[in-house]
Amino acid sequence: MTEINEIYDIFAKINMHLLNDEQPSLYLNEISKEPLFGQYPFELLNNLKQTNQSPKHHPEGNVWNHTLLVVDEAAKVKNQSHDERVFMWAALLHDIGKPATTKDRKGKITSYDHDKLGAELARKLLIGFTDEELFIEKVAELIRWHMQILFVVNNLPFADVQTMKKKTDIKEVALLGLCDRLGRLGANRSEEEKNIKMFLQKCNN
Repeated sequence: MTEINEIYDIFAKINMHLLNDEQPSLYLNEISKEPLFGQYPFELLNNLKQTNQSPKHHPEGNVWNHTLLVVDEAAKVKNQSHDERVFMWAALLHDIGKPATTKDRKGKITSYDHDKLGAELARKLLIGFTDEELFIEKVAELIRWHMQILFVVNNLPFADVQTMKKKTDIKEVALLGLCDRLGRLGANRSEEEKNIKMFLQKCNN
């Protein structure tokens, strides 16, 4: 019972730091060293530490490093979101599908469909802490569609603007996507902002 209480306490503290800190990464990095972080459900985040990414696209290293950078970027712009709690939890959980989908394909690291799996995992994680169905669905859908920026801007066959518009708010996807793109070492802000603008234009055509 004590362990269950501690798990709920960690969730509540993460929520508080996501919503109030200028750099939530500082708390997240500290709490990630606790033994409970290696158990379900927090192991979904802990596993990000062992998940490598393409050095070309992610010079910051593993997915955990990337996630911390994304969360800090999100904290800077959360006031632009329609729902700060949804936005910040989506930023934290946006890549939890990567550990199970990451593969080394002849030297090329890929994580195909991590967005879809991530949405499912986020639902399962959040259901364990809250019965707010709308909150859970909004977080999951933002995660599900966060890769559409890449697909839409590059005219890839995986782009599905119409379904995305039915399921989530494209402006929220754009805001999360900008944080995702900036959450890497050496990111070019003006270039990424240009891509987000192009994404929104194509979605509204």
